[in-house]
Amino acid sequence: MARVCQITGKKPMAGNNVSHAHNKTRRRFLPNLQDTSVYSEILKRSIRLRVSMHGLRTLDHKGGIDAFVMGTAPSKLDSDLRKLRSEMEKAQNAA
Repeated sequence: MARVCQITGKKPMAGNNVSHAHNKTRRRFLPNLQDTSVYSEILKRSIRLRVSMHGLRTLDHKGGIDAFVMGTAPSKLDSDLRKLRSEMEKAQNAA
């Protein structure tokens, strides 16, 4: 499983550990990813996502997973969220 946030697209970054003697060794800075489930009002079910804490704050700010997915251009969404968006559109048209 890739270490990428499905909401924000945050990925691991590379950098250096720097000792007191100024020796540099390479290291990775990993995003704070969590496996969570968020509830979709449109689909009436919960959706499992792998998101960073910043991504969860983004969902809260936008008003939930439904508002975020429907309000974001499909080209900017993760491939899993694009499929979710099409499911949401079908559910809205059926209702």
